[in-house]
Amino acid sequence: MTSQIEVLAFGEVMLRLAAPDHERLLQSARLVATFGGAEANVAVSLARLGHTSGFVSTLPHGALGDAAQDQLRLHGVDLSRVRRTKGRLGLYFLTPGAVQTPSEVIYDRAGSCFALARPEDYDWPALLSGAKWLHLSGVTPAICDATCQLALDAARCANGLGIKVSFDGNFRGKLWAEWPSDPSAAYRALLSTATLASINELDIGLALGERFDEADLFTRRRKAADRAFEAFPRLECIGNTVRQLDGVDSQTLSALLFRRSGHVEAAPRQLRGVVDRIGGGDAFAAGLLHGLLAGLEDAHTIEFALAASVLKHAIPGDFNPSTQDEVENLIKRAGLDVRR
Repeated sequence: MTSQIEVLAFGEVMLRLAAPDHERLLQSARLVATFGGAEANVAVSLARLGHTSGFVSTLPHGALGDAAQDQLRLHGVDLSRVRRTKGRLGLYFLTPGAVQTPSEVIYDRAGSCFALARPEDYDWPALLSGAKWLHLSGVTPAICDATCQLALDAARCANGLGIKVSFDGNFRGKLWAEWPSDPSAAYRALLSTATLASINELDIGLALGERFDEADLFTRRRKAADRAFEAFPRLECIGNTVRQLDGVDSQTLSALLFRRSGHVEAAPRQLRGVVDRIGGGDAFAAGLLHGLLAGLEDAHTIEFALAASVLKHAIPGDFNPSTQDEVENLIKRAGLDVRR
């Protein structure tokens, strides 16, 4: 592979089947079909923000694989590194939350063509050629033993080639519980390869086998970040969000960015009438990467990442199609009146 890519993401694209209009799943005989997946969401966000992003995955031959590929290509994601094979596409079912009832996800991705891929199916030195960053999340290693090994192979190869690694914790307990897994070892190994991590004290505690239980949230996260910087010498930057839930559709979101030498904060933003929270963390991770790629000051980077996540909460589906101008306008509080 020779095409120049700023960020290459590796993960599974799934068909998302969601109950409409805040119904329970299959309350009526309707489902809204879209595509998504943590790493694909990041690739889409970065492409919409004006970066060259690419995606590595395995998709099935046939109409579903074609449609998934078409959706990613529509947003400008480079798909030259996607392999196609026989098999099935992973699915997930979503019951949207409302008021005091949380959203719920049911996965149906065991035995997908992505999960059945083997290490020899991915030539990482060739796939990573031309990339500046590799983006991974905790979802891929949680699927099964094979995908866990693939994520580690990709990250270690990136390190060897001098390519920076971005890791988003994205812990998925339901997936880890489906096989004889060791999430602690996987997180520890992946964080040892990362330059940038979208993680909080729970992710760090999982990786290090420690608890951070200080009453004050900032003290807890600062202590966890310091331990992560101590344990993982490659790590330069840690970003995380702080979410206060008054209800499923009424929340307050702020964010922190930690360096070894200090931190910056993004002021809280109130979110009322949340449309879709799924993908908000991926929009945040993409915003952090945008800030680093664009050479923004840390204070601007964390404001941008938070604003990107806030915009995603107003958009149905996994993907965040917001542009750089839209994010910057939110940062500037350009107003909510109709733009004519």
